[in-house]
Amino acid sequence: MSEVILKTTNLTKQYGKVKAVDQVSLAIERGEIFGFIGENGAGKTTFMRMVCGLIYPTGGSLELFGVSSAKELAQMRKKMGALIEHPAVYPNMSALQNLEIQRRYLDMDFGKEPKKALEELLELVGLQDAIHKKAGKFSLGMRQRLGIAIALVGNPEFLILDEPTIGLDPIGVMELRELVLKLNKERHITILFSSHNLAEMAQIATCYGFLHKGKLLETITAEEVRKICTEKNMKLESYFVELLLKNR
Repeated sequence: MSEVILKTTNLTKQYGKVKAVDQVSLAIERGEIFGFIGENGAGKTTFMRMVCGLIYPTGGSLELFGVSSAKELAQMRKKMGALIEHPAVYPNMSALQNLEIQRRYLDMDFGKEPKKALEELLELVGLQDAIHKKAGKFSLGMRQRLGIAIALVGNPEFLILDEPTIGLDPIGVMELRELVLKLNKERHITILFSSHNLAEMAQIATCYGFLHKGKLLETITAEEVRKICTEKNMKLESYFVELLLKNR
């Protein structure tokens, strides 16, 4: 039986009369790349922020690595890495210095060569030529890459990426796809991934969760979606539109 990394039960976040996330129940198993799909304002980022402990749920519950108490969740979140919205970087520090700050914050011990380990992370995300460049001079795409590197400093088992392709050119998007697949296959990292680039997501995700106005419409494996799309001769975008129309 597969290990469930994240499980939510009726997870809800309400602001005034508006439910940004409305009773979402889902489970993400170890080894999956879970593609979160929804329009702007659907609740994807709010959901991810609750999982990361950045905001508190209004209702429902969540489990990480099988635990649910506040104290245990705080411990389990040390096994996570996340890039939520825009990466938080120190603009007057170099890429390497930003990673060193995160290493010290997490109290990570990389042995006798922590600098080498951090340089390898920057190489992994394609920033090997900008190791000593100040983050404030980075393009948006480079900042996204640096954000992913920072999320990887703690050697996470579970990685959350919220719209990581923002600001990337087509080559950058392709490189990010290869990076996500590499992290999943070679480092065995379970990934929760959101993107508006559904064509790209279709090449990455092993399963999907479709969110609309805070409600989870459906969870389904990528294999099942591919079969339906092949039979109906349509793409993932059309599948999502059909799902929205069914749930009006």
